[in-house]
Amino acid sequence: MKKRRLVMRTIILLVLCAAVVYTLYANFTKDNHQSVAVGSKAPDFVLTDLEGHKHRLSDYRGQGVFLNFWGTWCPPCKQEMPYINNQYHQFRDKGVQVLAVDIQESPLAVNEFASRYHLDFPIMIDTNKEVMTAYGIDPLPATFLIDKNGKVIKYYTGQLSENLVREFMEKIKP
Repeated sequence: MKKRRLVMRTIILLVLCAAVVYTLYANFTKDNHQSVAVGSKAPDFVLTDLEGHKHRLSDYRGQGVFLNFWGTWCPPCKQEMPYINNQYHQFRDKGVQVLAVDIQESPLAVNEFASRYHLDFPIMIDTNKEVMTAYGIDPLPATFLIDKNGKVIKYYTGQLSENLVREFMEKIKP
């Protein structure tokens, strides 16, 4: 009886050790960088905004694009959206476009958020996370600065201040 318990405990211990080793191996060998590298061409996509207009990234060639991935539930996103909107008004006539991509939320929630914060730049919803996956986004908020030639010049994760938004838009101004 004691021998059987010892064998069972040994087997359980070996299984647990194997699980720990596998978890450590998987975490150390997984790819932890975004799939769109700075200096590379930004992946093209087509998404529909809240008004029903289609936006294709490649249609903005010749302009700087401030591509922001966000969610209504995200506290840093709530704080940075008014800053992005303010700077959008300053830079839209200077060749800088804002494209805001909400991740997988309902149009009702996104519309309510946009109304509450008086946002008037194009807001699209990535319902299937296809664009998020193509850009390797994690965590939110995430911002890509794309120059007039469609090249990614900066990738930034985290909350933006108004000064940082202004500085970023200045960088991509054609």
